[in-house]
Amino acid sequence: MLKPQSGILNLNPNENPSPKKQQRSRQAASMAWLIRPLRRTLFSPSLRTALLRQHPNSTSFSNSRDYISDMRKSAFQDNILRLLRKEIQYEHDHCPPKQPTTRFNSFTVDDRSGEQWIRLKRKFREKEDITIDVTMFDGSVPVPDSGQVQSDEQLHITFIVNISKGDDSDVLEIVCSAWPNTIDIQKFYVRGCNRTANHPYTGPEFKELDEQLQDSLYEFLEERSINDGLAIFLHEYMKNKDKTEFIRWLQTVKSHIEKK
Repeated sequence: MLKPQSGILNLNPNENPSPKKQQRSRQAASMAWLIRPLRRTLFSPSLRTALLRQHPNSTSFSNSRDYISDMRKSAFQDNILRLLRKEIQYEHDHCPPKQPTTRFNSFTVDDRSGEQWIRLKRKFREKEDITIDVTMFDGSVPVPDSGQVQSDEQLHITFIVNISKGDDSDVLEIVCSAWPNTIDIQKFYVRGCNRTANHPYTGPEFKELDEQLQDSLYEFLEERSINDGLAIFLHEYMKNKDKTEFIRWLQTVKSHIEKK
């Protein structure tokens, strides 16, 4: 039982207080014992000095709350930075990105750093200029259940082939899908070099063409190195680019938070 100290209770030793008064006296004494250390901490010279150093132009207790708010904000930012550094280090330690290649067969590769696509270009024979614009992964489909342990989805890449023969020629525009080891033609357009028509006729759906014509168009692309080998290359390239862009994004966020 806590004993009441002098100055806290003013009981006359000759009196015989009731049990209720004794209980209230003991509660008051206990509260005084609990409050004294807290008051000494809150209003100690060292704490006041620390608060005044942070807020030299203010002595009110509201400014101490501002100081605590600043501390919480700083701790929150420090935690974000710690997690970002940890994630960046993890990506570098576990399968770090490779230096992107600049060529594939006869194509030069423009990585388009910081963007979600790349461009491949080449010259074919004397007059043909071929440009291929390739997205990063933009879709997936479930993998058929074959009873083998493997990934549960196949990633999809869209790429658009433009083939022209000089500035004043029409352009063949072929929209394709690149799966992990094969390509599919989706659309086959012919458009004028000046693109003046508001609603040009773009031809039938590719799958509606005669099958022999479809095969011939695949051979047409094959001759220009636009084939299943290109699909394999694009998937490997985009896996690496996806990791590279993710690390760049993490570093950009970290730099922004660190900036004062």
